[in-house]
Amino acid sequence: MEWNAEAVEAFEPLLPRHGLHRYTVASLNEAIATLLGRGFAPRFLLEATVSRPQLKKGHLWLTLTDGEATVQAVIWSSQLRKLSFVPEDGDGVTVVGKLNFWTARAALSVQILDVRPSLTAVMRRFEAVRARLAPEGFFDPDRKRPLPPWPSRIALLTSVPSSALADMLRTVSERWPLTGLVVVPVPVQGAVEGRVCEVIGRLAAQADSLGLEALVLARGGGSREDLALFDGEDLARALAAFPRPVVCGLGHEDDTTIADLVADYRAATPTAALVALLPDQMAERAALLQMRSHLRQVVGWRLQSLRRQLQQQQTRLEPLHPRRRLQVERRRLAHQRQLLKALSPRHLLERGFGLLRDPQGRVVRSIHQVSPRDTVNLQLMDGSLDLLIQRIHPSPAADS
Repeated sequence: MEWNAEAVEAFEPLLPRHGLHRYTVASLNEAIATLLGRGFAPRFLLEATVSRPQLKKGHLWLTLTDGEATVQAVIWSSQLRKLSFVPEDGDGVTVVGKLNFWTARAALSVQILDVRPSLTAVMRRFEAVRARLAPEGFFDPDRKRPLPPWPSRIALLTSVPSSALADMLRTVSERWPLTGLVVVPVPVQGAVEGRVCEVIGRLAAQADSLGLEALVLARGGGSREDLALFDGEDLARALAAFPRPVVCGLGHEDDTTIADLVADYRAATPTAALVALLPDQMAERAALLQMRSHLRQVVGWRLQSLRRQLQQQQTRLEPLHPRRRLQVERRRLAHQRQLLKALSPRHLLERGFGLLRDPQGRVVRSIHQVSPRDTVNLQLMDGSLDLLIQRIHPSPAADS
């Protein structure tokens, strides 16, 4: 149906009566834009899923949907360069946006000022990366390396400055201040996985020259979406290839990332990571004191045992001492001397006996060894006598 001037003029009397306003297309669109501008918040949050993103002349055009309705959206190139997360098809997102209404063609869209992955998108990426890495053994308990008992130097990768870093520095000072720290500032949120991997690679190459014994990757609390950086596959491979044990302290106790699963030790918080890695100086001091007391007891018992052994050896060796042996020999010789003296012929001579010898000097024991007229010698205590045998008198016992 076509409207001409007569038809419009025919309706004019009705306009005041029914409260109808006259619009041109441009004025109608301007009225709609004014209505939207006055009645809608200048900025809002929108939960949606990204569909069919397309990059045109540096601007990212996409459709936002919740499964029941759709709305067009755009990220201008100037804003796109500032974003840490660029959504892909199928990603769940939380959008900070405002309405754009083009009056020239009555087109409505959402201008995206910021966009973050939703928890659904984050967990979907987490499961996808885990499914790719698990067959390669990245999460096997057997590949976990033990932490050094008393690390002399460790590297801390975290944002600088941050409350997490302040807590970790205080923990080091309280627990084990002998450990040297190499603090390496890294971004801990957004699309910065490549930068973090680059820093880890440089540290890996310098681990020996820096004397590193462990690496701590830490980030303070935040939403699970904020931890999406640590679900990256490249970051997981960089941590697995690091030549020293890796400790992760990311987010809160309930948050688990791919980096946590790859790390040699997963701590609930940055502070817990340092507690797990560093010994407690008070506990170590108490252990040393207890060990010293134990060693003193052991040494005391050992010395007592050795003293008893020495005493036993001394008791056994005492009779074998040269002086003791000399005394025994002296007593034995004295006894022998007394025995010899008692058996000595001189002793008999002193008692009044004499020793009779024939001319050949043989001792005369029987009358049958001599004959009358033989000359014999009689030895007494103080001299000897030469005697001439005149007569031999056998004893009565000899005759019988």
